[in-house]
Amino acid sequence: MNLALTWRLLKGGGRKGMLGTSLTLGAVAVSTALLLFAVAANFAFAARADRSAWRNPVAATAQQGPPAAEGTAGRAVAVEARRHDHVRGAQITVVDLAALGTGAPAPPGMPRFPAPGEAWFSPALHELARRLPADQLAKRFPAPAGVLGDEALIHPDELVAVVGHRPDAPVMTAERADDWIVGSTPVEIASFVGEPTEDSEGYQVLALIAGVLMVVPLLVFGGAAARLTVARRDQRLAALRLVGATPGQVVGMTVAEAMIVAFAGALAGTGAYALAVPLLTRIEIGGGPWFVPDLWPHPLVLAGVLVAVPLLVGLSAVAGLRRVVVSPLGVAKRETPPALRAVRVVALLAVLAVVPTLTQGTSASIIAVVIGLAFLCVNLVGPWVVGLIGRITAASARSPARLLAGRRLVDDPRSAWRTVSGVALTGFVAGFLGLLSPGAFTSDASADQLRVHAPAGRAAAVAEQARLRLERAGVPATVEPVKDTVVAALGAGAGEQVVDRARTALAGIVPGRTPTTGVDEERFGTQILADIGTGTVVVLSVSFLVAIASAGITAASSVLDRRQTYGLLRLAGTPLEVLDRARRAETLVPLTVMGGGAIVVGAFCGLPFMVTSVNVSGLVTLGVCVVAGFAGVVGAGALSRPLLRSVTADPAPRPD
Repeated sequence: MNLALTWRLLKGGGRKGMLGTSLTLGAVAVSTALLLFAVAANFAFAARADRSAWRNPVAATAQQGPPAAEGTAGRAVAVEARRHDHVRGAQITVVDLAALGTGAPAPPGMPRFPAPGEAWFSPALHELARRLPADQLAKRFPAPAGVLGDEALIHPDELVAVVGHRPDAPVMTAERADDWIVGSTPVEIASFVGEPTEDSEGYQVLALIAGVLMVVPLLVFGGAAARLTVARRDQRLAALRLVGATPGQVVGMTVAEAMIVAFAGALAGTGAYALAVPLLTRIEIGGGPWFVPDLWPHPLVLAGVLVAVPLLVGLSAVAGLRRVVVSPLGVAKRETPPALRAVRVVALLAVLAVVPTLTQGTSASIIAVVIGLAFLCVNLVGPWVVGLIGRITAASARSPARLLAGRRLVDDPRSAWRTVSGVALTGFVAGFLGLLSPGAFTSDASADQLRVHAPAGRAAAVAEQARLRLERAGVPATVEPVKDTVVAALGAGAGEQVVDRARTALAGIVPGRTPTTGVDEERFGTQILADIGTGTVVVLSVSFLVAIASAGITAASSVLDRRQTYGLLRLAGTPLEVLDRARRAETLVPLTVMGGGAIVVGAFCGLPFMVTSVNVSGLVTLGVCVVAGFAGVVGAGALSRPLLRSVTADPAPRPD
């Protein structure tokens, strides 16, 4: 009976009632789509770490005995080493392999173990080798025997070469230094089950923190979606209580209504995310774009989101029913609820007291929990501060609009907070990321000098050999030994083509070593800074989508909630412009205070993780966020002005 009555009430709410339901559905859809993106991003980085782990081998624990089972370390069956080469300013990951007898397993993305003298290229490297002249790339490797599958690649555009050798080949026996610039030493392995690299683990930590910064506002927005048009629903349920409905029936109808709408919104949000995935794969982080499966959540995760979002909305709806269940007559008489308690501020201060104890060496999970709690406490404190602002505004009002705004803030601070919470929480994100935003990277590293490390005592001989190779390749260069390093200066006018021809000519001159420039050696640091900048843009973009959607939807919902009050004020002679100014004041006044406060709290939470001083880029980020936040709220208010005019045109009571 409750479900049937709920469905009748949903359908019979009139045009304005259906508009309110549509706003809730839209809010849930936006929350679900962005929540799927935030969750999928963390799984995507984990998938990348898994696919790159085979290049970071685990040494076999036994030299002889039975072959190792998959996922274990046992008898050595192959030798593996990794090194890095470069072409056209991009990095090539070269994996050298040699089988120890028969039975060596096939590497990921390959149908079999590579034979000595074979090379397997990633699709992007295969295409580049076909397009460039052979003396700039292809001659560095044996003729390609096949193309690597996606299982071997971090991203679709990655340049990877897997080269087969004999176990006694110089490249597999020469001494190398473990270096993230050059590569790793040869390791005897029992299987291709490796360990995640340090850089992949670093990206997962950054993704976890970014996920918290995105997920918390989404959960807040999703929970607030259940309370859109809350006044209309409270009045309707209070009337049902007064005519005999039991508290259990009221709760049941509320949960059913909220979850029906939320489930429909979650499905719509999932569909919107599915349409957006091909576009999201173009976001380049970690050196390239994404595979589509990386950004599509596991079916269990997707099912969890489709269950969790309606449950969150249902619980949020039930949490707002205390007044209806306890005192339906008070709701019908529109009595002002009791003021919120200052214990909310104590909770925020308690969390902030923990922040200075965090350091860059603190566990990522602990950092994420503390930041998430600070985020939630800002949302918890928001309504209390809004109520305080309302009392100050009403007491100091010098115009009807300011008086109306102040009284509205005092009467319903939670509703006013929902209108500005999205932008205020975005201010927290901007304050946190503003201090961490890296400045412009400047470097005086040379791009026209190739350096290769030579074995001890052989720098002069390697330099002479390098000079002869470059002469035969027609590359003018000045080659000199400097300690244990051979430096080939190609001249200030050398472009990428000349540098790549020189790289090809010097390939293999020292087994296991590749010639590098100063720019190559700084590439990883440059990429990390660029990726942090990209991640900042992505997180702020998600936050602003939440903020804009929240401001627009809640502003329209607020008008629908108060349509009877607005209509009566118009009948009493209040000009529409005064009502509109009051609406703007009750939004912009708390936004100014809470937005600034959230920025300060976010910046405070980011202080322990600063690696440089505050830079211009961070200040610009903060400035853009402040301007965009205010513009978004003002724009959302302007979009709902026609709705205000509509609800005040006919103030007569309606059947819903």
